[in-house]
Amino acid sequence: MTLLELDGVHVVHQVRSAGLFGHDHVYALTDANLVLEPGQTVGVVGESGCGKSTLARVVVGLQRPTAGTVRYRGRSLWDMKPAERARDFGSNVGLIFQDPTTALNRRLSVARIIADPLEVHRVGTPAQRTERVRELMSLVGLPPSVADAVPGQLSGGQRQRVAIARALALRPALLVADEPTSALDVSVRAQILNLLVDLRRELDLAMVFVSHDIQTVRTMSDRIVTMYLGRIAEEAPAADIPDGARHPYTRALFSATPSLLHETEPIVLSGPVPSATAPPSGCNFRTRCWKATDECAVELPPLEAASTEHTFRCIHPEVPHAAAR
Repeated sequence: MTLLELDGVHVVHQVRSAGLFGHDHVYALTDANLVLEPGQTVGVVGESGCGKSTLARVVVGLQRPTAGTVRYRGRSLWDMKPAERARDFGSNVGLIFQDPTTALNRRLSVARIIADPLEVHRVGTPAQRTERVRELMSLVGLPPSVADAVPGQLSGGQRQRVAIARALALRPALLVADEPTSALDVSVRAQILNLLVDLRRELDLAMVFVSHDIQTVRTMSDRIVTMYLGRIAEEAPAADIPDGARHPYTRALFSATPSLLHETEPIVLSGPVPSATAPPSGCNFRTRCWKATDECAVELPPLEAASTEHTFRCIHPEVPHAAAR
């Protein structure tokens, strides 16, 4: 059975306009469709402000959609009663935040932080919780000696390991990692990424991995979702990227973070990102796209299929295996 499904999900925020009266609408997420199978990792990539974190919040149930449906194991998430949603969904989803320094209570010990979900959901006896904390610390590579330490006494990498242990406390089926290494030193990023890969394999976790770095996403994921200005521009198997990328924005993102294995000429996008309160007509990427024509402004490009697992929205798509420009 499909683990999680987003069907036509929109998130629109209302903010005060620049004038004395009235409000503007921020289109944070527009018509998002996503299917996540058990044990599968979906990577979500895009520039800052593209809607990645909003999508992650929808997936973990922290953001209720303005429209559309979120289904967990076939059941509509927001049709559940709050207690039912916490029991049947909340305990099956773990979230790793971007910055472990602000995500952890600085006054609590490591052991207390990791045990917190167990206490909230009343899992086991105190002795069983203590044993579970020991298991989790070992699982994420934390020495027993830090159990009584507070976050301020730990390194950045250790703090993120604590956050990962806490996210795994209830044995979730789904782990959502929102930019989990962006606040860490370069020297420890690879360690945390390797840990997540090992945990995914060992625990058979499904994962939504959010990052602005398409190279990292490609390494971590089975499928890649490219987002721009609140919309999903392309969804493809990770093996199709970069050579088989069809949307120009996906190609541009990949060129901005070159690898030793894929030599490519950087594509510089000109012009500012449009406002989410007044997105462009038609294709929302057209104002920065080097392939745009007048036709791109008329209407939203239809969803095209490069294969059964590869879809995109572009009327002037990139040619597979071609040069970036």
